[in-house]
Amino acid sequence: MTIVAPEILDAVAEGRYHSPHDVLGFHQTSAGTVIRARRPLARSVDAVLPDGARVPLEHVRSGIWEGATDETPISYLIEATYDDGSEYIADDPYRHLPTIGELDLHLIREGRHEQLWHVLGAHVRHFDGVEGVSFVVWAPNAQSVRVVGDFNGWDGASHAMRSMGSTGIWELFVPGLGAGATYKFELRTPSGDWVLKADPMARQAELPPATASIVTESSYQWGDGAWMERRATQQPVSEPMSVYEVHLGSWRQGLSYREAADPLIEHVTALGFTHIEFLPLSEHPFGGSWGYQVSGYYAPTSRFGSPDDLRYLIDRLHAAGIGVIMDWVPGHFPKDAFALARFDGPAVYEHPDPRRGEHRDWGTYIFDYGRPEVRNFLVANALYWLDEFHVDGLRVDAVASMLYLDYSREDGEWEPNVHGGRENLEAMAFLQEVNATAYRRHPGIAMIAEESTSFPGVTAPTSAGGLGFGFKWNMGWMNDSLRYIRRDPMYRSHHAGELSFSFVYAFSENFVLPISHDEVVHGKGSLYTRMPGDRWQKFANLRLFLAYMWGHPGKQLLFMGQEFGQIAEWAEGRELDWWLLDQPAHRQLSDFVQTVNHRYRELSPLWSRDHEDAAFAQLGSVEPQPSVLAFTRQDHHGNTVAVICNFSGVPVYDYTLKLPEHGVWEEVLNSDGAEFGGSGVGNLGAVHTDEDGTARMVLPPLAALWLRHRSG
Repeated sequence: MTIVAPEILDAVAEGRYHSPHDVLGFHQTSAGTVIRARRPLARSVDAVLPDGARVPLEHVRSGIWEGATDETPISYLIEATYDDGSEYIADDPYRHLPTIGELDLHLIREGRHEQLWHVLGAHVRHFDGVEGVSFVVWAPNAQSVRVVGDFNGWDGASHAMRSMGSTGIWELFVPGLGAGATYKFELRTPSGDWVLKADPMARQAELPPATASIVTESSYQWGDGAWMERRATQQPVSEPMSVYEVHLGSWRQGLSYREAADPLIEHVTALGFTHIEFLPLSEHPFGGSWGYQVSGYYAPTSRFGSPDDLRYLIDRLHAAGIGVIMDWVPGHFPKDAFALARFDGPAVYEHPDPRRGEHRDWGTYIFDYGRPEVRNFLVANALYWLDEFHVDGLRVDAVASMLYLDYSREDGEWEPNVHGGRENLEAMAFLQEVNATAYRRHPGIAMIAEESTSFPGVTAPTSAGGLGFGFKWNMGWMNDSLRYIRRDPMYRSHHAGELSFSFVYAFSENFVLPISHDEVVHGKGSLYTRMPGDRWQKFANLRLFLAYMWGHPGKQLLFMGQEFGQIAEWAEGRELDWWLLDQPAHRQLSDFVQTVNHRYRELSPLWSRDHEDAAFAQLGSVEPQPSVLAFTRQDHHGNTVAVICNFSGVPVYDYTLKLPEHGVWEEVLNSDGAEFGGSGVGNLGAVHTDEDGTARMVLPPLAALWLRHRSG
């Protein structure tokens, strides 16, 4: 009866045929319907039709069975009996049509599928009248692909996938499976070797060091509809934004996503931060990478629970009025053999030229941003976190490494672009696409670049040739200000330019001022230990620095622990030293951060026009003090706040400053307040000016004043 060539039957039996559905399943022929199934070692095999009729199948070759019927079955089961008397009856994966449609395949081929996670990966589906799981993977170089898992004893010969042609997509629907099944893909490379890989699109992974993917299905019901509606009407650049950066595993050790919700909300709400930024929560094999070497771009790390547990945490944060920013790492990925690296043999996700495809410093691969499917994988991944987890923004890691072909490379180790330049044009186009698409689909979010160079137009709109980010980390401000603040106050007067230089370019981009995790590791110490002087002076300098930072144009980001003066350098393997809050000085610093954040949110001049140079003015004293920095901020309604910082170690009495408006200026913040552990030097709550706006005031040592104009 069979007309299938023996070598094809052997390939099907071994699970290495590229189109097993062409052989297995049911097929219309001139002699009727032929049903074939793979059941090695069976004694007898029948196809059981919906009406109970049986079609006996005969063994043809290598465990392949075949039978014919005059009927055209819509569905059937395969029943096999074995020599030990056991029977096994199951639906046949090979009777089902593809679960991915032509439009999806076209969009994937073009690199334009904005909801890629809906069609690739593993999905619980009701399909052809039965429940099961569809498996779909992109592997353009593979000769054959099999699904292996706990449902087939990790032997993929019985679950070979079909090639969907030139798209490089492989597909198989497995009836009877559901959420919780663990699996991988087994791919035959062009060289004939089999490699075992986690699903690049898996939405859940096993707890490391295990590496299998898990079929997952969300049942979470969001409760943040009002938050999402309100967010869509806002422009973050004109809103208050102070960000608390968190490494979830070491904030408080041992907490799951759900267990972290209450203490995180309590802490962040009390401190007054508007947002939390999580270090990467995508799955990663090595905890010591802090999440920056990602193996599962679509899978929240299982270290803290399930994907729905993370949804719960974000939903709770939104309910408390706290925005959520996620660290996102599209710049590189690790070389772990189970993940993306050399996925189906040759370079697929990574650029094939090592001059563009490898980060030697980090021991990682670089994505091939010019390949449509790879670009699509990354753009869709950004949208995935925004769509599926309602995050309010993405902080994009290591943008500079993406923009420059010669990043951390010597002459001869990089290849110029088509114009002979050093810019990575494909990476630039990718960043423009991901930003434009994210903002189009999710107005009100914040796309934030960690970009450390003077690359122009990072936050300029893509329509004007910019990269299209909403914000850029101001690394120049961070380096200059930390260099300045760690100097002995006696010598600061000779380095005033380190503070004032940031005003020259403060409005060239929309900036975030970051004191991030990178500034409290690798021997740098904590923010507290960088401060000069004795214990009292260290805390005074800390308060001064934070008041200056919150007053400076730009949004703010502070890494966890710095809000209470963590002394030890951060280490991901242990939690913060919360016991320090039992000491008055550390508790008073925490109270100061709380006050700064609440004052900041109340004072619209400090955030509503962060991106406008017309809303900023630097002030000079009648008698210049090199260690004093003074400037004003103004909102759209003409309300003005003056920020005056005395970086010297002594008070300045009868300091004379011409303010832009005469009258009464309320002292809304004094970092030297006794309630914060300071000396209590101040201006009795207000500063009065002459008719021409000249004010005389006392500047406390190592302290900042915020003055709000109240009346003329």
